Amino acid sequence: MKPITTLHPTSQAWLSNSVLAPHMDAFAAHLENGRYAATTTKRYIAGIAHFARWMTQSCLPLQMLDEHGVDQFLSHHMARCDCPPPALLNLPDLRAALHHLLNVLRNEGIISERSSPTGHIADELHRYDEHMLKARGLSSGTRHGQLHVIEKLLLYKFANRPVVIGELCPDDVRHFISSQLQLKNTASNASTLTSALRAYLRYRATCGDQVHGLLGVILSPAHWGHASLPRALKPIEVERLLASFTPSLSSHRRGYAIVRCALDMGLRSSEIANLQLADIDWDAGTITLKRTKSLRQDILPLPELTGQALAEYVKQERPMTTSTAVFVRCRARRDLPLGVNTVRYVIRDAYQRIGLTHGRSHALRHTLACQLIDHGSSLKEVADVLRHRSLNTSLIYAKLDATRLGAVALPWPGSAK
Repeated sequence: MKPITTLHPTSQAWLSNSVLAPHMDAFAAHLENGRYAATTTKRYIAGIAHFARWMTQSCLPLQMLDEHGVDQFLSHHMARCDCPPPALLNLPDLRAALHHLLNVLRNEGIISERSSPTGHIADELHRYDEHMLKARGLSSGTRHGQLHVIEKLLLYKFANRPVVIGELCPDDVRHFISSQLQLKNTASNASTLTSALRAYLRYRATCGDQVHGLLGVILSPAHWGHASLPRALKPIEVERLLASFTPSLSSHRRGYAIVRCALDMGLRSSEIANLQLADIDWDAGTITLKRTKSLRQDILPLPELTGQALAEYVKQERPMTTSTAVFVRCRARRDLPLGVNTVRYVIRDAYQRIGLTHGRSHALRHTLACQLIDHGSSLKEVADVLRHRSLNTSLIYAKLDATRLGAVALPWPGSAK
């Protein structure tokens, strides 16, 4: 059956009379190969029909279609969309459908690959990436995020010409930061911008550039380290969290195993997502972490309850797949490993089920650290378990050690001794 024929007659007309019609068979086959449900496929094709109507009205040639065109549709058209029913209006479905559409058209050679910086800017980004990897030992995710910011800065100032940092003036940096904050004015985005810019300018200083005047105009949002207590779960909340993974939930064994990995071993969300079947030594009772934040290889003991949760998930619930990742998708595409964000969503949803207002998965690492402190472990032992490079990172937990703090606390002036 042709995928277009499953649509409402109005949507069929939009799609049949567009430049996208000849590629719908390939689009449907792409979703089928990814094991997407028939209802999801129908929804995505309906979204493509809506997009096809906009392309026709905008006179957008197929060969010119790219991420910019998709952004124009999602940001500008959808903000004032008055297309008649049955136009699909769900933004997540539209965004997902158009992402697949671009992939299909590129695989067929219909549209060009996503453009990337070339020439002087590409060379500069490559050199900086090498520096971050070899001199600073940063992970690929961290490097990608910083390169994304620096690429915008260089395109802002040096588009189509050589990169000469001496030509970059303080006003350029101020205007660049202002323009980025206008797009996303949050404290986290400001921190990301300022840290990436400072790191890059310090690198340029090692290359002999005079950047002190530029560094002076980069102001970070106020943040006082160790000003608050680490947010951890109470013992009763831990019990309720683990008990919330009932058989009525989809993939409850997977969710339970994910939470146990974070609670019992202090694994980060990225480390849970990157865990491979070959990393688990069932006989020795250990897990080898090869894709850590610090780019080191760590071997951790596998607690009995964690190992039992992992074994039950792998044997009873994990779908058949060619993926070597421990945690894989239970929905299309089932041959892909679980993403970092999905791991966080699993933990966040568990929080919501037991009525917790916060949703940070990192709270489970804090919970493990607090449990160690409560049982008399030293800060050095906490740092070792959490695999902190610096003992200073673990100092925040010193405020939780009431017994040792009480031994050094001085009497309040004027109070009875």
